Amino acid sequence: MTFSVPTVDISAYVQGGSPRDRGEVAAQVDRACREVGFIQVVGHGVPDEVVAGLGEAMDGFFGCTMDEKTSYVRPPGENRGYSAPKSESLSLSLGVESAGRMADFFEAFNVGRTIHDHPGVTMPEHYADNTWPELTGFESRVETYLDEAERVAETMVGIFADALGLPAGYFDAFTDHSINVLRMNNYALPAGTDVTLDGELTGMGEHTDFGIVTILWADQVRGLQVLGDDGGWHDVSPAEGALLVNIGDLMARWTNEQWMSTLHRVKPPIVDGTIQRRRSAAFFHDGNADAVITTLPSCVDAEHPDLYAPVTVAEHVAAKLAGSRAGRINTDAVREAERVLQSQR
Repeated sequence: MTFSVPTVDISAYVQGGSPRDRGEVAAQVDRACREVGFIQVVGHGVPDEVVAGLGEAMDGFFGCTMDEKTSYVRPPGENRGYSAPKSESLSLSLGVESAGRMADFFEAFNVGRTIHDHPGVTMPEHYADNTWPELTGFESRVETYLDEAERVAETMVGIFADALGLPAGYFDAFTDHSINVLRMNNYALPAGTDVTLDGELTGMGEHTDFGIVTILWADQVRGLQVLGDDGGWHDVSPAEGALLVNIGDLMARWTNEQWMSTLHRVKPPIVDGTIQRRRSAAFFHDGNADAVITTLPSCVDAEHPDLYAPVTVAEHVAAKLAGSRAGRINTDAVREAERVLQSQR
C-alpha cells in the first residue's frame, strides 16, 4: 500500500456542522489515527495573517546573533526558552542513540501556558513562566498563534472522543489545565558548512511526541519524515493551508496502541553545501500534569491485553525531557525504542 497522509476537513466541528457531518469527520479521523497517526487538517479556521505573523516573529528571533539567542537559555526541565543547535537529541527520549549524544542540529524557542493561566494547579513546575525576547511584536504575534493552535488542539481532542465512541467532553477532566507548549524550530547551518545528515548531524532524531496531540505548522520544504508500516521513512510536507496533526504517546496509551504515536524525524536536504532552511512550529497539547492516564476499557479485550501501566502526565513528560534535553536515555520507552531500532535494520 502506498504511504500517504490523509486530508480531513474539520470545519464541521469548527463551524458547528450537523451531527451527521461531524460523525463523518470523526470516522475519517479514526481511520487516520489507526492507519497513519498523522493527518493533514484543513478547515481549521486559523487566519492566514496569524500564521504570517508567527513566521515574521520566528524570523526576527532566529536572525539574532548567537550571543543574543543564548541569553534566553533555560534549564532543561523547564521546557522554556532557547535551545541551541546540537544541545538536544530527540532519539534519547526513546532510549536510542541514533547519531551520537546531543547531535540534533535544529535550534528552537519554547513558550507555553504558565501558572498564571492555571492558578492553584498542582505541580506548578510544569507551568513555568515564559522568557520573551525583547523584539518588537514577537510576544503578541506568538501568543496570538498559540491561542489559535490551542483552539485547534482542543477541537481535535473533542473529535477524538467522538471517534472513540466516548461521551462528549470525556477528555475535559484530563486537559482543563493542560501542559501546552509551542516549540518554534529553525533548521539551518551557515553557508558552506560541510555536513552529512546520516553521520555527524541529524536535523531532529527519531522520536514520538510526548502528549495527546500535536498541531504542526511548517514551511513547505522537505525534511519531515514519517515511519510507515513498510518500515521505510516517507517525506511529508504540509499541504497548502493545512496543519499537520499527529497523536502522541499518551493517546497511544489510552487506546492501547489501536491509535499509534507514529515515529518521525527531520532530515532537511543539503543545497549548495548547507542545509536548506526549514521552519516549523509544533504546539504540544500534553494534558494535565497531575492526570493519570489509564488504558480505555473499550480498547482492552482477550485479543488486545493491556500494554501499559497507569502513568501520570508529569511522570511521562519528565522521562521524555530528561532524554531529549538532559541527555539521559529514557529506559521506560521500551516499545517505542524497539520500533526505532527496527527501522534502522
